[in-house]
Amino acid sequence: MSTFLKVLLIILIILVIALVVLYFVGRRMQKKQVAQQEQMEAAKQTVSMLIIDKKMLPVKQSGLPQMVIDQTPRLMRRSKLPIVKAKVGPRVMTLVADSKIFDDIPVKREIKAVVSGIYIMEIKSVRGGAPAKNVEKKKPKLRQRLTSFVSRKQKELDEEEKQYKNEKQTKKSKKSR
Repeated sequence: MSTFLKVLLIILIILVIALVVLYFVGRRMQKKQVAQQEQMEAAKQTVSMLIIDKKMLPVKQSGLPQMVIDQTPRLMRRSKLPIVKAKVGPRVMTLVADSKIFDDIPVKREIKAVVSGIYIMEIKSVRGGAPAKNVEKKKPKLRQRLTSFVSRKQKELDEEEKQYKNEKQTKKSKKSR
């Protein structure tokens, strides 16, 4: 058996072992997620709150309690979370919103939301009717920006050519006189 085949066989065995380990770890994490979802569903309640501010912030800068920051996994500490500052009753609280509903939360409006602990799960209603969706202009894609850039430069080039031809004709007409 050649050394190339031996190396290929060893790499194949390592890949199979890695896939098996990932499969079992994934199943375990999926079970944990289902259990956490059930706990959140059991503890949810509808709360009326006034939204003061909302931002995407890293966990350390979010203003969440230190116990929450300590419980977050190390890899998640650098990622940004959808943080909402809201006045719930007489208290101003820092809450974490579900990423799916973060864009729908209106700022400086009163809403009724389903909350589980410090996690906003969904919005039930907005006082004064649903706000108009903030239609923000999305940044154009790279291809669109490039095509618009090329067309602008092409127009500029065409104008310069016209000016150059006009200047050339005027010089010829002056010389011929």
